[in-house]
Amino acid sequence: MERSRFELAESAIPTAWYNVQADLPEPLPPVIHPGTKEPIGPEDLAPLFPMELIKQEVSQDRYVDIPETVRDMYRLWRPTPLVRARRLEQALDTPAHLYYKYEGVSPVGSHKPNTAVPQAYYNREEGITHLTTETGAGQWGSAMAMACAFLDLECEVYMVRVSYDGKPYRRTMMESYGAQVTASPSSSTAAGKRVLEGDPDSPGSLGIAISEAVEAAVASDGKKKYCLGSVLNHVLMHQTVIGQEALAQFEQAGEYPDVVVGCTGGGSSFGGFVLPLLAAKISGERDTRFVAVEPAAAPSLTAGRYTYDFGDEAATTPLIRMHTLGHGFVPAPIHAGGLRYHGMAPIVSHLYELGLIEAVAVHQIPVFDAAQLFTRTEGIVPAPAPSHALRVAIDEALRCKESGESKVIAFNLCGHGHFDMKAYRSYLDGELVNYEHTEEKIAAALEGVPAI
Repeated sequence: MERSRFELAESAIPTAWYNVQADLPEPLPPVIHPGTKEPIGPEDLAPLFPMELIKQEVSQDRYVDIPETVRDMYRLWRPTPLVRARRLEQALDTPAHLYYKYEGVSPVGSHKPNTAVPQAYYNREEGITHLTTETGAGQWGSAMAMACAFLDLECEVYMVRVSYDGKPYRRTMMESYGAQVTASPSSSTAAGKRVLEGDPDSPGSLGIAISEAVEAAVASDGKKKYCLGSVLNHVLMHQTVIGQEALAQFEQAGEYPDVVVGCTGGGSSFGGFVLPLLAAKISGERDTRFVAVEPAAAPSLTAGRYTYDFGDEAATTPLIRMHTLGHGFVPAPIHAGGLRYHGMAPIVSHLYELGLIEAVAVHQIPVFDAAQLFTRTEGIVPAPAPSHALRVAIDEALRCKESGESKVIAFNLCGHGHFDMKAYRSYLDGELVNYEHTEEKIAAALEGVPAI
């Protein structure tokens, strides 16, 4: 019988994170201070992050060692399996070989602990006892709550209102780990109050929740630090344990991907899977296609502008150059809450500008069509976010059916959908809708982007 699962021993957990900045054909644009319009220094980020993470953010070292304490915690779920989706292949009647890296085996059901644990660790090492953060779908908040429980830190989570209401058991999970969870926008911060004054029924957004979490950290006089679950360079770097493991597992399988697909909201899942494989494309050793898949309701790569913008709605963060819809853009309430972000990671944006990756935007009904097919063939109920990547992986496999090509297609299944039953209920009852972004809405939000 042909093998379907490719597993690694605990000893194969990477000992270092891969930093793509060392291999970029052109360096990333600098982060800009919103007041001076000059590149920021470490002191500008110190109110938010511990110094070790600030160093990692700008590091040009190809590899950064993973602390042994962090690797010990990784052993709870890493290495994660690489699986060939043979039953899905059969259902599609495609000559393509479909593989998925399954990050849903972590305790919180997603890839997010790969960076939550080291972020909590470095904060603890600098004497911080209280962390603030935001969460969209609840995956990141769950991971941060777990990491804080492991390292005896207090955790304060601002959860986007539409997910707070739609995923009550994610809140229960976070509180079970000991976190304090607040619906965002809230009346506990100036940023939240301002949004509620303009729209008392605001569904919230990641940009708003980030504003609240940042405000809570900055207002604490150094007692609290802030953690971000995506977008930043060090976050994507921590996630590269995914792609490094996948490389070893593809060696076991005796194959190498022709097409690699990942969902993109802020960029952590996509970056973690893609970057270690992208190194071979940058060096000219491979010609793999890399496809970033975003929701049509928040199409920052395919419809946004590549420019400097704030990472949060209240315009309190430094300015980063990225693909953005405007920091005031509030995406429609799609069920993939973790993808409802106005911007994209600088690294992912930069790679897109260099032509090293492609991007496509998809609607949520065809996304759930793909998720249902995967559930009925492979048995796993995928989270809505990675189902975006699944949709495009299936589309690529169907093109192979038409052409007769036997391509190897890989995607990152970065989380399960066990807390997304309300979304699946809506889909099964025929109540799901495709939200259209409008050029007018994007244009209006982009008017608020500062001129740099």
